[in-house]
Amino acid sequence: MTTSNERIGVIGSGVMGSGIAQVMAIAGHPVVAFDIDPDVVAAAPGLVAEGRFGIQGAVARGRLTEAEGEAALARIDFTTDRDAATAVDVILEAVPERLDLKIQLFRDLDQQCPEHTIFASNSSGYPVQALAVATDRADRVIGWHWASPPPVMKLAEIVRAPQTSDETTETICRLAAAAGKNPVVIQDSAMNWGYVTNRVYGAMIREANAVVAEGIASRGEVDQLMVDCFRWPSGPYGMVSGATTGWKADKK
Repeated sequence: MTTSNERIGVIGSGVMGSGIAQVMAIAGHPVVAFDIDPDVVAAAPGLVAEGRFGIQGAVARGRLTEAEGEAALARIDFTTDRDAATAVDVILEAVPERLDLKIQLFRDLDQQCPEHTIFASNSSGYPVQALAVATDRADRVIGWHWASPPPVMKLAEIVRAPQTSDETTETICRLAAAAGKNPVVIQDSAMNWGYVTNRVYGAMIREANAVVAEGIASRGEVDQLMVDCFRWPSGPYGMVSGATTGWKADKK
């Protein structure tokens, strides 16, 4: 399943970061996944191997052979040493959704990473250009917005800032497609939070909240209706829960 030999650094190894690391390792890339929290780093290998959407489950469902699963696990190095995660070709940032944190991270990484390294942010909606201007490599900064859980969801919302180069965009689209995602390139906006997916999703949540507030239906009933009507894998409230706390085995 190897597609290319890019070395991937994942910054942030929680629910999203560990899933991203899993996807990229299955696609054949050596991955160094960093987190500042030792407890997160200690828990991440278990999520990747044994989580609801982990590698063992993929093997059991026949999506991977046992050998492929073992090889993917062997490609991931979880660490609290950020230097180890910066000697890479592509950085995939998956830290908490705080613009100040992301800007400072990109500023620091710009000083640590090789000149050719591409920075891809998994922000849910912050302007990519705000991250790009914190670096001296604006042409190599791009958004790659994933959906939770990363091993399952096909989303690859590729956010191109005004300074992002064609080469950077083509590289990230190639990596996404080779990892089984459906890359769609959209234009960055400094005016609105959310890109495409979360702007539309935000409108849905606002209407769902209005329905619940008016006493028309409960949150669970809203979720069930949306799943039954539109064949979504989860309703709006279930998606919020899954994206923030993880997809537990008892969630439908």
